[in-house]
Amino acid sequence: MAKRTPTAHASPQTTGAICVVFGEDAFLVAKEAEKRLDALLGEDERMTGLSEPKASEAQIADVLDELRTVPFLAPRRVVFIKDAEPFVKNYAEQIEAYLESPSPTGVLLMTLLNVDKRTRFYKTLSKLGGAVEVGKIWPDKLPQYVEQYARQEHGIAMDGRCSQLLVELTGDDPGRLCREMDKLALLVYPPKTVTFKAIEQLVGRNRMFDAFDVIDGIMSNNAGQALSRLANMFASDKDTHYTVVGAFGFHFRKLFSARVMMTKGKTAQQAAESVRVFWKQKQSFIAQLSRLSLEHLGWVLGELGRIDHGIKTGRTTAPVAMERLVVALFEMQKPAR
Repeated sequence: MAKRTPTAHASPQTTGAICVVFGEDAFLVAKEAEKRLDALLGEDERMTGLSEPKASEAQIADVLDELRTVPFLAPRRVVFIKDAEPFVKNYAEQIEAYLESPSPTGVLLMTLLNVDKRTRFYKTLSKLGGAVEVGKIWPDKLPQYVEQYARQEHGIAMDGRCSQLLVELTGDDPGRLCREMDKLALLVYPPKTVTFKAIEQLVGRNRMFDAFDVIDGIMSNNAGQALSRLANMFASDKDTHYTVVGAFGFHFRKLFSARVMMTKGKTAQQAAESVRVFWKQKQSFIAQLSRLSLEHLGWVLGELGRIDHGIKTGRTTAPVAMERLVVALFEMQKPAR
């Protein structure tokens, strides 16, 4: 995730007079910066060895004084400036001048979302090995990322199916994934394992059931119910804007898998049980199977992918896109009715 310039495998312990952590994802940048800070100062050393001025208020003279002050009860003094864009914009030249003869015991640690690699400031950082770029995590790598996070932060074992389900229900924002994992860690304590049941109980149950009710309203020829329940999803939980595509995708993938099983000889009931649909949802699920062909389901899954991309790129919003999908699905069912 993080690479140090110019040495890609440099350890946090080798941080010199300056370390600038930057990247597109604010959560990942913050996590990497905290790791660097942990390597520089212990918890008991931060009281005397750490200064954290606000980027918009920090003055270069004060920051340089802090860096040059002899550390007391700590191996070094660290000035940590988060979201340092305004500070760098105002004082890039003074920082470069300081780095020509920096304090041997001071470290300037900063986080940025973007760094212009064409500037002299970045070239100075690169020459000193002080630029740490944090790359984004591609969606197909998120399950492994959350497994690693669960193991390192909570000592919890998590298999690939569970991590995939968590990503599907939570979305592909690393910060939100980790927050949900933190909640799961409390839920499953003391057993250090995560199960499907725990994930559905904490993260997905209400969202999955709400999505199922919307789909059921469509299949039951009740557009008012479907649109009303969709609106309630957004009104009752602000996270729906980020998780609604995953919740619908979760159901439609089950429908698609069950439909494939039916083409291979299984009954609708057997297929429903195979994809883990039980109790009161089973009959509604079977009714949905009878109304949706493989072609329909394939189109829906493709459309959910396009909606997800549109939301992330700002071309649409989740409420508008999902309402259009509901209307399209309702129109799709008219011939069957």
